[in-house]
Amino acid sequence: MAEMTILVPELASAVRIDKYLADRLSEERPEISRSFLQNLMKDQAVTVNGSAVKANYKLSGGEEICLMIPESTEPDIVAEDIPLDILYEDSDLIIVNKPKGMVVHPAAGHYSGTLVNALMFHCKDDLSGINGVLRPGIVHRIDRNTTGSLIVCKNDFSHHHIAEQLKVHSINRRYRAIVHGNLKEEEGVIDAPIGRHPIERKKMAVNVRQAKSAVTHYRVLERFGQFTYIECRLETGRTHQIRVHMSSIHHPILGDDVYGPAKCPYPGLQGQTLHAQIIGFIHPRTGEYMEFEAPLPEYFEELLRKLRR
Repeated sequence: MAEMTILVPELASAVRIDKYLADRLSEERPEISRSFLQNLMKDQAVTVNGSAVKANYKLSGGEEICLMIPESTEPDIVAEDIPLDILYEDSDLIIVNKPKGMVVHPAAGHYSGTLVNALMFHCKDDLSGINGVLRPGIVHRIDRNTTGSLIVCKNDFSHHHIAEQLKVHSINRRYRAIVHGNLKEEEGVIDAPIGRHPIERKKMAVNVRQAKSAVTHYRVLERFGQFTYIECRLETGRTHQIRVHMSSIHHPILGDDVYGPAKCPYPGLQGQTLHAQIIGFIHPRTGEYMEFEAPLPEYFEELLRKLRR
């Protein structure tokens, strides 16, 4: 049994405790679902300021929550014969073009159909183990509905080298996106730290407590009046960085149902129009610079054709 203590910020008031905890723990402990928390409360394993509470308890802000969580075992991840769009592969790493809708690694609610399931079938035992059994080979991620290039490491040697390049921000990562509105400038830099949203814990936000430095460079490629086609270059790599940064300057990404308008003018998009087009890095074994380009997916090309008419 593991004990976890959470201090509730003053802002989090009039929120049900089961919803608050599920949102807050979604990133660090995705296996803890809202229903799991409700069962804990039925067993009186969740207290607020020392007293057991039910799932419908509403927070007033400033409380101390204590959870007693039973130890769990990680599920076995099964290799699955899922086709991969491979941009490059050698004995150290593999560059894949991730499709829309595919989760990168297993987590609560997604233990099959992920990129890791596909990689385990393709690479067999040739994947780095640094990130544990749920994330073999995974050194960085892109969101489920973001498409494009991703580096996967086949051994710990390459994982260490790529992780170090990510740490010092030397990897060249360029994205294509379509955003709402007509950007005033031809190019710009968004320098705004990003951290967990204080209330909606599944979201990120700029300029919040415990935020980390985040820098995004953007330039305009085409203008369509109500929308703008842009390239973004990541200087840092925070969760949802481009999505949060573009929304923070009032130009959210088209199709983004988390940081953009509730109603999308193109309802068939199923998520944000964001594509990790180019990735460039120093090969861990040869020391040579390598760069790969993932072609725009068909849905993105079709949308650009519509906007150009």
